[in-house]
Amino acid sequence: MRGPPLLSVRGVVRRHGREQVAVLRGVDCDLARGEFVAIVGRSGSGKSTLLNVLGAMDRADAGSVLYEGSDLNACDDATRTRFRRRQLGFVFQAMNLLPTLTVRENIALPLELNGVRDHAYADTLSEKLGLSALGARFPDQLSGGEHQRAAIARALVHRPVLVIADEPTGNLDRVTADDVLAVLLHAVRDAGCALVMATHSSAMLDHAERVLELRDGRLHERN
Repeated sequence: MRGPPLLSVRGVVRRHGREQVAVLRGVDCDLARGEFVAIVGRSGSGKSTLLNVLGAMDRADAGSVLYEGSDLNACDDATRTRFRRRQLGFVFQAMNLLPTLTVRENIALPLELNGVRDHAYADTLSEKLGLSALGARFPDQLSGGEHQRAAIARALVHRPVLVIADEPTGNLDRVTADDVLAVLLHAVRDAGCALVMATHSSAMLDHAERVLELRDGRLHERN
C-alpha cells in the first residue's frame, strides 16, 4: 500500500439472515489514496457485502471503517449519506441509471444532489468517455457498453476520493467488457481516486496494485 490509508478497516463482522450467519468474520484491510485494489472470491463469498460496508451503504455488526479518523460504522445516517454523496462513486453490475432521466441528467445527478449547479465537468467527462452525442437519449436507447460508460461518468462526476465497482461488466460480452474496463481504469486514474473492484476479470487483476481474496469471511492478500 502506498501512503497513509484512505480507509482503514478493522475487525469487520457482518451477519445475514434469520440465522445470523456470519458472512464477514473479522475483515481487516487498508486502502490508500489513488490505489486500485481488486477483490476476488467465489460466488457467495461476501464480496458485495464487503463493498456495501466499505461504501457505508450497510453497517457492520462489529468492527470499524475509519475514514480520516471517523468511524463510518458508528456515524449517524445523515453523516453516512453525506459521505456517500460527496466522497464515493459507485459502479454496479446492474448499472442503475434512472430510466426517466436522459444520459446527461443521469450523469449530472450527483452534482444536483450535492447542490452543484455548474455542470461543465459533466460535459467534459462525457466527452472523454465518448458520450457527448448520447446526452439526450434515455437509458433504454443505449447499448450495454454505452449504458455502463454512462454509469462510470455518473460515478466520477462529483470527483469522489473513492470509487467502488461491483462486477461492473458482469452483464456484458467479452469484447464490450474489456472496452468498458479499460475506460473505467483510465478514467479513475485520470481522476486520481482510489478504486475497489470486485471482479472475475483476469485483465483487471493484471492492472490492480493489490489483489485481495475473500475466503472464509476474511481477506487474504495474493502475492
